[in-house]
Amino acid sequence: MAEEEGPDQDQANGVDAAKESGHDIVREDLDDHEREIVSSHEVASARLVHEIIRQRGIDELERPASALLWSAIAAGFVIGLSPFAIGIFTTEVPDGAWMPLLMALGYAIGFIAVISGRLQLFTESTITAVIPLATTPCWRNFHRTMRLWAIVLAGNMVGTFAFALFVHFNLAGQPEIGRQIEQNSLDAITLYMAAPFLKGIPAGFMLAALVWAMPNLERQEIFIIAAITGLMHLGGVAHSIVGSAELWITMLDGKIGVAQGLFGFLVPAVLGNVLGGGVLFALLAHAQVVPELDNGYVYGEERPRTRRNRRR
Repeated sequence: MAEEEGPDQDQANGVDAAKESGHDIVREDLDDHEREIVSSHEVASARLVHEIIRQRGIDELERPASALLWSAIAAGFVIGLSPFAIGIFTTEVPDGAWMPLLMALGYAIGFIAVISGRLQLFTESTITAVIPLATTPCWRNFHRTMRLWAIVLAGNMVGTFAFALFVHFNLAGQPEIGRQIEQNSLDAITLYMAAPFLKGIPAGFMLAALVWAMPNLERQEIFIIAAITGLMHLGGVAHSIVGSAELWITMLDGKIGVAQGLFGFLVPAVLGNVLGGGVLFALLAHAQVVPELDNGYVYGEERPRTRRNRRR
């Protein structure tokens, strides 16, 4: 008489069958509560992160120009909290070996406020606008990307200039802190101008990496924003928007000329940020999911058929 097989034997048979077929096994011995625990510890795959950012990018590309502009102006002014916080720390806190870490935290404050407030920051849009374009490359998406970048960059510049006027005319009523911000800004611009384009590349790359990581960091966003942007400050990389606030402050103070500031720092830093975030990181992030997209459809939305796809 054949011996009756129990659940353990059935499981062993299933494992053996999976080994022979080359497929992963499916656990059947978990109850509903245990399955819920497993599901709660899952993170979004690269494909899903790509789709989250793509949808976010489409939403931004379709926003009215006036909404983008005002959000970008607000972001430019609010990002001024970074040099403002650094100025407060360097003025009010005694110097020590840990001061660079405190200044890095101060630098992160503006980014935390802008990103948490969902304001339009140019270096964020270098990846969010490029992913839809890379997924569906066409003149319409290219035009929409250029439109978004132009509006957001212009708005950010207006906002950071308004912050520079705020500091220059001491509207906060803190002259000592204002003088420290002016000195810190001069030091920062002097550092950046040694190689603004090259220093702009890692800044753009790091901000794009931050945007890519956000969907899997629910309720932990502040920590990753502080970590990455603080590291940017410690590394002395050139972020074009914070740097523009420091540039306007230095120019209003008469320490640097207009042409020298624009072409010696701002333009190369912007191009470096675009290369680092919009080209290097965005296209690398897109490339990893291309095999999952290259079937003629993008998550239920029909994708324009390319000549290569038509030959298949």
